[in-house]
Formats: sequence, C-alpha cells, structure tokens
Amino acid sequence: MTQYLVDGGDKNAVPLVTVTPKTLDAWLAVQPESESAWIEAAGFDAEPGSLLAVPDGDGRMAMTLIGLDAQRPLWNWAGAAARLPKGTYRLADGGPETVAPEVAALGWALGTYEFRRYKQKAGRGFATLEWPAGCDRGRVARLAGATRLVRDLINLPALDLGPAELAEAAAQVAAGGGADFTEIIGDDLITAGYPAIHAVGQGSPRLPRLIDITWGDAAAPKVTLVGKGVCFDTGGLDLKPASGMKWMKKDMGGAAHVLGLAAAVMDAGLPVRLRVLIPAVENSVSGRALRPHDVIRTRKGLTAEVANTDAEGRLVLADALAEAASENPALIIDFATLTGAARVALGPDLPALFSNDDGLADSLLRQARDVDDPLWRLPLFAPYRRLIDGKVADLSNAPDTPYAGAITAALFLAEFVESSIPWAHIDLMAWNAEGRPGRPEGGEAMGLRAAYGLLAERFG
Repeated sequence: MTQYLVDGGDKNAVPLVTVTPKTLDAWLAVQPESESAWIEAAGFDAEPGSLLAVPDGDGRMAMTLIGLDAQRPLWNWAGAAARLPKGTYRLADGGPETVAPEVAALGWALGTYEFRRYKQKAGRGFATLEWPAGCDRGRVARLAGATRLVRDLINLPALDLGPAELAEAAAQVAAGGGADFTEIIGDDLITAGYPAIHAVGQGSPRLPRLIDITWGDAAAPKVTLVGKGVCFDTGGLDLKPASGMKWMKKDMGGAAHVLGLAAAVMDAGLPVRLRVLIPAVENSVSGRALRPHDVIRTRKGLTAEVANTDAEGRLVLADALAEAASENPALIIDFATLTGAARVALGPDLPALFSNDDGLADSLLRQARDVDDPLWRLPLFAPYRRLIDGKVADLSNAPDTPYAGAITAALFLAEFVESSIPWAHIDLMAWNAEGRPGRPEGGEAMGLRAAYGLLAERFG
C-alpha cells in the first residue's frame, strides 16, 4: 500500500493543510484575501474528513484543506487518500495543526487498500503523497504491509482458504522473514498430543493442522503469538443460522493477525525469539463431526465437555496455548474471533482485551491509545470460573448461562496458560461491517498496531 507514497521534489505537488473547527478562524485571518474568501464562500467548516481544494489568485491550485479530528487523525488522512483527485500532494509547511509524519503516511497507505482478487476491472488508482519529512518509512511500510496481509487473508473466501491454504500463507510469511516453518497434519495431531485440534477439525475433509513458526535468536526473550485459525465455522452440529454463518470465512481472523504481526516483528528485526502457533481447522457438519456433550482431552490433560459445537475456537486454542505455555515464554498474546458476547458488550470496532498481568494490560491499552488502535479491557472475573465447570468432565466449553460469554470464554483459555506467564487475549471482530475512510467493508486488522507497539517498546 506504500506504492502511493513517493520521494519528494515534485514542484507541482499540492500542499495539504490540516485544520480543525477550533483553529480555522484564526488561520483564515492570516491567509491572502482571495484564498480566505474562497474558503468562506465554499462554506468550509473543517469538520473531520471534509476536503476543500483552494485556488490561488491566478487560478492555480494553492492548497487542499483537510478537516482534522484531532483525536483520530489517522482516518482523516486515509479518507483524503481515497477521495482526492489523482495527483501528487505533500504536507504543507507551517499549517495550523501539527502533523505527525508517520500518522499521515500510514493513514494514506491504509486509505489506498483495495481487495480486487476476484474482479476483472482494474482499480481506479489513488492520489500520491510525498513521504513526510522525519517519517520512519520502515515502520510505516511494515505496519501497512501487516494490515494488508490481515485484510487479504480474511477477505479470501473459504473455498480458497482452508487449513492447507492458510498453512501455505504462513509458510510464505516464514520464508519472507527467514523463519522455520513446520506443521502437524491430520491424525498426526493425535500422535503429537493435540487431541482438541484434531477433534474439532475431524468433521471436515480438509485436514486440521497445527502451524508452527519459529524465528530469532534462541537465547533472546521468548514471545509467542497464538491465532485462532478456524477457516470456516458452520457451528458444527449446533448449526448456525444463515445470518450467523454469513461471514464465517473471517473466523480465521486471529490467525491472520498473528501472521501480520509476525511479519512486522521479523521485518523490524526485533531481538526476540518469536514463535507463532496457529491451530487451523474447518468446523464442518458430517458423520465425523463432534457431537454435543462429547468429551475430548486436551494437550494439557484436562478434559472438556462439548456443551456446544459452535464454541469450538476455545477448544483449538486450548491445545495451542498449552504448547505455548510449555516453553515458559516472556509473553503470550493470542488473537481470536472468539465470542459474539464481546461484540454485544463492546460493538464491532472495539476488541476486548483480557490479561492475567496488569502491567501488560496497561501497556497494551496505552499503545492502543497512542496509535489509535482501540482496545478495552474486560475482567478475568474469578467468581465466574464456576460457570465453566463440566458436569462429567473437567471443563465445559459453553456455560448454561447466557451471561458473561466473553469472560467465561477467556476464563476457559486461562486454564491453559500458567498464571506466572504474562498473557493477553484479544477477542475481536476482524471485520468492517460498513465501509468508512481507510476501512473498507471486509476484513480488518484490530489491535495489531497496538501489539506491535508493545513489542517494539518492550523488546526493541
């Protein structure tokens, strides 16, 4: 997406001036009369996202104004990239608002995303921005690239992205970073000790697998990323209605996130021993599919009663998290499109953050605020632990109560991570239900930039 960011030097590049409703009048007062009169006559009020081309006294383009949301400027820049006429633009010198160069560049890059794999007609193209002075081009490029990877993978239909194809995408990420890649497939999962992953995926002819990537100095601090890779979720025998199944190609969104994050970490060369674990399955309906109230074993040895076959994500994550914890890493982060309850509580744009470590949670939330990649912490409320007690097994994957679904799911996962290991669980939508500037309808990266900021700060 950085192909629309170019080196400076074009004498015809149009200056972009960012203003807010609070700063507009004072700025207008010191502008040439011909330009201020034009702006006032156009009724430009600097509302966030608004744009206005301003000619000079000779009829040439003097500047373009961008109405700025001072709290969320990233998406104003994304909107400008998508809406401005083709041409070359640059940040104006000495505008009324201070512009963070990386915010402008990254917003521009995000605003130029298109998913056109299945369309014959070429895209329309976008306006070009000169790289802002002082911009960390590498950071912008790796975060834009990570976001593109996440969006592209989630947008692929399940026909073209099953467990094997997800593994192929992971292998490409590993190869790009010089990492080691392995996978355990089908019945070998039982032999290797991943019975829950196998049990969830056994109903599909597309063989389940555990994807495993390792990278970095073995003596460096261990950071393990775990991503839910349910490539399509019918709900199993507890079949979803059509409305609930409509976008279940996105149920591998957690896997997409950890691949994007891993690519960014490797590109930055962060001094960590990185491991990425993705349980990749398809939750299908067949004679081999899990049945309600089947009891399965997990890698940790705990048994789980399958109270609902549509609560399969926590089962596959259980095995992956148990393996992640077995190495006693310095940090575990998992991403998962895990519960509708988190969406009911926080809506589609605000991922739920759970953590067993207050310092880790606080750092993630601060990063989320700093880079406009919001997260909201929900509690691992210990008194609700009783709700996941199994009737005939150690655990139940779906409590009888309709309440606190995101919390009980997180508590289920917590059973597979030692309390001494800092762990963050991000329950996210990974999808834009409506198109907005820089955020087209479809797959979306959520919490990725915050997590990258945390890793870069803590280990960089």
